[in-house]
This record gives sequence, structure tokens and C-alpha cells, in this order.
Amino acid sequence: MAWWIWVLIGFALLGLEFVATTFHIGFFAAGAFFVAILALAGWDGPLWQELLVFTVVSLAAVFVFRPIVVRKLRMNETKPVDQLVGEQAVAIDEIAVLGRGKAELRGSTWSAQNVGDNTITRGQRCTVERVEGLLLHIRA
Repeated sequence: MAWWIWVLIGFALLGLEFVATTFHIGFFAAGAFFVAILALAGWDGPLWQELLVFTVVSLAAVFVFRPIVVRKLRMNETKPVDQLVGEQAVAIDEIAVLGRGKAELRGSTWSAQNVGDNTITRGQRCTVERVEGLLLHIRA
């Protein structure tokens, strides 16, 4: 295959990577560019050899370089959008000890569980101890 076809394939794969943003497809683009460079340098192998080189280089790039890129860009770290621990919530319901009810925090209604030693009355301010999914663990 002509070198410029591999360049087009590489750019098409890069375009897909920009849409996907998973850092997988871009390494296959690198494999296509590698084969394009080999073809431009004069290597004239049959199509099956070009496909084999493309596959080997692409998979090697995925398994060797992707973990490094993911670690450097800190894509493997989960970042909380907001830290709610220590915030003040207002109980909407009366919530018994270890019971569940509703609480308002920052203008939104949340499911809440009383982890304190006393019953939380309606309208009482309480402190968020921890957040588990969409459940606030609160204490009076």
C-alpha cells in the first residue's frame, strides 16, 4: 500500500481518538504512521506484512506507552467533584438514630442517614460525616 494511504489512516485514527478520548486509538494511529515512514523509506512489503507491522507496533505502543501516559496525565485517579465532608446540612425529615431520611445541602435534597447518637429533628442543622454515593452520613 502507498505511504500516503497509511498517513490518511493515521490521521483518521487520530480524529477518532479526539472524539473517544480514551488513549487507545491514538496508539493505532502511531502504528499507521510507523508503517507510512517505512513505506516512505523504501520498504515495499506485501499488504499482509504491512498489516502485521501495523498490528505489532500498535499493540506494543498500547501496552508499553499507554500506562505511562495515563499515569503522567493522572487519568487513573478518581477525583471528587466536590468535597462535602464537614458541610452543614438541614434535616427535612425527622431521622432516628441509624435511620434514613432527607436533608438539604447547598439547595439540593439528599438522602441522609443519621450516624449520630441522637435523633435529628426536622429543621435541625447537622454535619456531613461522609458521603457514600448519593447518601449523606450526617450527625447532629
